[in-house]
Amino acid sequence: MKAKIIGTGSYAPSTVLTNKDLEQKIDTSDKWIVERTGVRERRIAAKDTATSDLALKAAQRALNAADVSPSEVDLIIVGTTTPDMFFPSTACLVLNRLGATRAAAFDLSAACSGFIYALSVGEQYILSGKYKKVLVIGADLMSRIVNWTDRSTAVLFGDGAGAVLLAPVSGKHGILSTHIHSDGSLWDLIAVPGGGSADPPSEQVLVEKRNTVKMKGSETFKAAVRTLEEVARETLSANGVTVNDLAHIVPHQANIRIIKAVAERLDIDIDKVVVNLSRYGNTSAASIPLALDEAVRDGNIKENDLILLLAFGSGLTWGSALIRW
Repeated sequence: MKAKIIGTGSYAPSTVLTNKDLEQKIDTSDKWIVERTGVRERRIAAKDTATSDLALKAAQRALNAADVSPSEVDLIIVGTTTPDMFFPSTACLVLNRLGATRAAAFDLSAACSGFIYALSVGEQYILSGKYKKVLVIGADLMSRIVNWTDRSTAVLFGDGAGAVLLAPVSGKHGILSTHIHSDGSLWDLIAVPGGGSADPPSEQVLVEKRNTVKMKGSETFKAAVRTLEEVARETLSANGVTVNDLAHIVPHQANIRIIKAVAERLDIDIDKVVVNLSRYGNTSAASIPLALDEAVRDGNIKENDLILLLAFGSGLTWGSALIRW
């Protein structure tokens, strides 16, 4: 038995913030942003929008694609680092509004690797036989935790959500394996240091913007390329397949230079890599399911395709999933 994705869905806010818009706010340029990151525009949620709002819409679309009612869902896992509030979980808020009356729900925090981590957990519930329908969501409102005066990070991020519905199947299709890793010694490469129990909310935290994303760019780049290549090779080896067997790679949409560097190290044609970074920016836990859903709905991913998902994020965390579509 395997866990199979039987429906995908995604959602991004309608408001578009372009590089030209950012030129009016900070010392940057469209040319610099595109060359350094690959981002041309990103979606920004309205002030009265919460992470659960985006997650709900993505979840509804995934259920519709699978032709499954909310009452059939057994479990909801939301990967996010921008929850609506400290508690209750965003997953419980989604559950309530979705009408998934018999499901359990919880959040999972693994930053930009959140969707892959949540997918791995959801897979285990399916394989154990405990649950038959598991809704896995990646959703983040990164605009809420970005310092809009810091050009090194403000240009990178956007808001969005993506979701998949898992169900048990027999045969060759489904998730072949998932692999997750962490290195807590490198936690400070990407972090939001203020606002939690270690550095509680205060006027000073707000003034110094310690409640926003801090990133060591060059060190993060090197760690991302290294770990993504390693986990890709680990995954292929574990399943006895090669890069040439892959139809597509769907990586975390962090930076086009990271994506191209990993593709080059793996010696895979960049045309096989699903990239929507230019239109959404880095949507953290949402980036992989959002890109996957677009590729599915556009008809680019077809039955029997071998798909490799790759994620990297704060923690440090990284992971992968190999799927026979």
